Amino acid sequence: MTSRKQPVFREATRADLEKIVRLLADDVLGSTRESPEVNEHYEKAFAAIEADPNNRLIVADADGDVIGTLQLTYIPGLTYMGSSRAQIEGVRVAGDLRGRGVGHAMLRWAIEEARAMGCRVVQLTSDRQRPEAIRFYQKVGFRPSHMGLRYHLQDMD
Repeated sequence: MTSRKQPVFREATRADLEKIVRLLADDVLGSTRESPEVNEHYEKAFAAIEADPNNRLIVADADGDVIGTLQLTYIPGLTYMGSSRAQIEGVRVAGDLRGRGVGHAMLRWAIEEARAMGCRVVQLTSDRQRPEAIRFYQKVGFRPSHMGLRYHLQDMD
């Protein structure tokens, strides 16, 4: 990131939603399952995340531009002697800034936020069709430990 300042990580606002949606769609898999336009589904999801104290939609802001995003969810649980865990989802960095440390800084920030909230585990999933992302997560320190399974309940219209 030569000409930009280091990003600031902050809670997303409604004004960021359009840029976040574009980041989610700017991905090999995202381009097949996301809309590049904000619609009522994104509006409803944003409102639900914003209202839930266990959910945080985070953006990486550099010079007033949203260059990355992730969702951080705190999950209370009984395992690990009643410890909470943090789930990281929807990690995206602007295509022209990938490989420049934004994603690494964003994940390190999220891990420290989870630690500050008393979480014992930080977890994330990545589609097997994204081997570059999986290698990246492993460089940050995430390790394969479980096999994730998914059951789709309905198609989006």
